[in-house]
Amino acid sequence: MAGAARGQKVLGALPQLVKSLRSEPVSGGARLRHLPSLRRTFSLYDQINLIDSVPEDQLRFQSYDDTGFKINNVKYEGSLLIVENKIMSWAPKTFSEITAESLSIFKVVHPIPEILILGCGRNIQLVSPELRKFIRSTGMKLEAVDSRNAASTYNILNEEGRPVAAAVLPYGVTC
Repeated sequence: MAGAARGQKVLGALPQLVKSLRSEPVSGGARLRHLPSLRRTFSLYDQINLIDSVPEDQLRFQSYDDTGFKINNVKYEGSLLIVENKIMSWAPKTFSEITAESLSIFKVVHPIPEILILGCGRNIQLVSPELRKFIRSTGMKLEAVDSRNAASTYNILNEEGRPVAAAVLPYGVTC
């Protein structure tokens, strides 16, 4: 109820804001003028939680730690491979163990995801040219980031309904 009242108050202030912006026309050359903060004027962001609006059949990372991830209220230990909203244990325990063979599932998955998010552990790692070539050969784009950012990027892209896959090492992995 309070959120609706606040929304009505914000909408009620909109005509005054527009009127005040129009009342002082720019003349005699360009003039710098600070606009009122749209964040304060339209403070509805705190009423919207996009992550909570994801359908129940979609996966979403909720947290991570040094040994694994919590996805849809289930804690998974170790490395994970997520394809077509399905979670699988994944063999690599270190970044150097990630090879074309460890990602060979993408030779048979159809439709192929648009992007593969590679969670490298605690730090972003340089992906070998051979691995990049393999991923490109599947038709996917590659985004290699630390596992914390891999989890949040996966959530956003999956929420948008984009075909996305994730291969993530636990955040505690450093090499």
